[in-house]
Amino acid sequence: MLISKDFKFDAAHNLVHYHGKCERLHGHTYRLRIVLEGEPDSEGMIIDFIDLKNIVKDKVISRLDHAYINDIIPQPSAENIALWVWHELEEIVKRENCCLYEVHVWETETSCVILRRSDISCRR
Repeated sequence: MLISKDFKFDAAHNLVHYHGKCERLHGHTYRLRIVLEGEPDSEGMIIDFIDLKNIVKDKVISRLDHAYINDIIPQPSAENIALWVWHELEEIVKRENCCLYEVHVWETETSCVILRRSDISCRR
C-alpha cells in the first residue's frame, strides 16, 4: 500500500553548471510529494499523516522555504533537490511497517521529477 502527503514551499536558486536562463537567480513555488510504502499497523495506519507532516516540515520545509537553495544544495536542480530530500527523510520515516518509496518535486505546475527507492539502490 502507498500513502502520500503533499507540501509547498517557495525558494530561490540558480543553476551554476547550466547554460541558459536558469543560470540566473530566480524562484519557484515548489510542490513536494512524499510517498511511503507499507502495511497498516495495529492502529490501521501506515503512518499517522500528522506525524508525516511534522517530520517533513521539520526536516525539509523549514530549511527550504524562503531560502536560497544554493546555500544548501550546490546545484539545486529538481533532481538534486529530490535526492537531498530523500537523504534527509529516508531514515527518519522508516518504521517496522513502512519506508520511503518516492519523492516528487515539481518546479512548475507541469514539470516534475520523481525519485523512487529503486533509483537509489541502482545508483552506481
